[in-house]
Amino acid sequence: KVDYDVCSNYGNWLYSAGIGNDPRENRKFNMIKQGLDYDGNGDYVRLWVPELQGIKGADIHTPWALSSAALSQAGVTLGETYPQPVVTAPEWSRHIHQRPGGSPHPRGRRGPAQHKDRGIDFYFSRKKDA
Repeated sequence: KVDYDVCSNYGNWLYSAGIGNDPRENRKFNMIKQGLDYDGNGDYVRLWVPELQGIKGADIHTPWALSSAALSQAGVTLGETYPQPVVTAPEWSRHIHQRPGGSPHPRGRRGPAQHKDRGIDFYFSRKKDA
């Protein structure tokens, strides 16, 4: 059974397209962050995108960022068995190679420092004091 609510789904699609109702200027939906927050191990993506089933863990949210060896091992060929990304927003880069919960990727690449004492406005305001 698939959960479906017309109003919620249409509203969420509009919001993720950047034309939804949000009073904050320059608000962008971060697909990678959402994937890490709500599907940290990639189980939901694996269910609906069988082409990526060979990719383990959270790497499934950013297949274009994997090495050619990792893609080959997973049976994925970008541009053939799975499309190249149409766009990659600059705001996504801080979440690439992060593990669910903000811990760094085991290959040693680190994401941004996590600031648990800052509210959501810190991340989306233009002014970055800290």
